[in-house]
Amino acid sequence: MTAETEKKCFKAENKFLVKSGCKKRMWRNLKQITTAERALPWPNDAVLYYSINAPPTFKPTKKYSDISGLPAPYIDRHSKLYYSNADEFATVRSLPMDITAGYLQLRGANTIVG
Repeated sequence: MTAETEKKCFKAENKFLVKSGCKKRMWRNLKQITTAERALPWPNDAVLYYSINAPPTFKPTKKYSDISGLPAPYIDRHSKLYYSNADEFATVRSLPMDITAGYLQLRGANTIVG
């Protein structure tokens, strides 16, 4: 690099010299990266970004309140809804069955309240 191009690559920001690079960097999202990887001819034993399999986790899933979204240490026995405090428990108990079923459906619970 010549002295002129080095001066162009540095720019002053807040009284500091920051090297910004002479080339513009093109940012790509995950979908673009995986599409580009699949289009190239790779050997069969190559490890690619879309072929990495993660092992199952041993940590239990975190449970959040169906009413407020806060971490929920409690489950109502009758409705199977999660709640985080006594005020939410009163709300959960006062909900009609169709609303309770709607909350369970949103959470993806397979049990049907009956």
